[in-house]
Amino acid sequence: MRIGKTEKYLYDAINKKGFIHITLIDPEKMDKIEEIVEAAESAGSSAFMVGGSTSHKTSDYEEAISRIKSNSSLPVIIFPSNVASIARGADAIWFMSLLNSMNPYYIVGAQVLGIKTIREFGLEAIPMAYLILGAGGAAGYVGEAKPIPFEIPELAVGYAMAAEALGFRFVYLEAGSGAKTHVPEKLINMVRRSISIPIIVGGGIRDGSVAENIVASGADIIVTGDVLEETSKVKDKLLEIIEGGKKGVLKRGNELSYCCY
Repeated sequence: MRIGKTEKYLYDAINKKGFIHITLIDPEKMDKIEEIVEAAESAGSSAFMVGGSTSHKTSDYEEAISRIKSNSSLPVIIFPSNVASIARGADAIWFMSLLNSMNPYYIVGAQVLGIKTIREFGLEAIPMAYLILGAGGAAGYVGEAKPIPFEIPELAVGYAMAAEALGFRFVYLEAGSGAKTHVPEKLINMVRRSISIPIIVGGGIRDGSVAENIVASGADIIVTGDVLEETSKVKDKLLEIIEGGKKGVLKRGNELSYCCY
């Protein structure tokens, strides 16, 4: 499958900046959407993701996408939980497979059911392997995943290597929405040294120091969502996290540099 405009934009932004930040907006939590969108763009976020583990109304996705598009020129990527997440108006959709789910529906079933609609809506499909780690949170429960224990990073490495060999172009390491503990730096670093495709890390990234350490360990993209709903100073929090990521790029060793995404 060819690389589309949005995917190329992500690669170019990663190569230019060393890492990028994506702001996640849950369609079920839209009371602050305009504030978050404005703050995200001005703070230096590179794109928006729209999705939530329990979001199931296509109309909510379409409204969230429309409100983002009305206030920002940044790309909008759907972060689906099921086929109801497929909505018009976005630039792209993560065509993702929850590889450590115990239910084939989340590995390939939903993708089979959704691909025709994705094509009909003209959405760019970006292949991504999704891995749920640690406690798993709502995403792990809904996706019937067998979360990968933080203390066994070798399992995450195996899944990530298999994902790359299967042709996925991104790997997402997810601690779960609202997670109190982020994905450990050691685990990220081991995955980074084992694959050459971009690594996305989400869950539990609540301040600049965490962002710094995660990026320094090898994350190419960091995603934050819940923390922005919890603070009254959205722009300040985003600036803190993004500046932390920039510091993390400077701390990386040369052996963590990958040039050919």
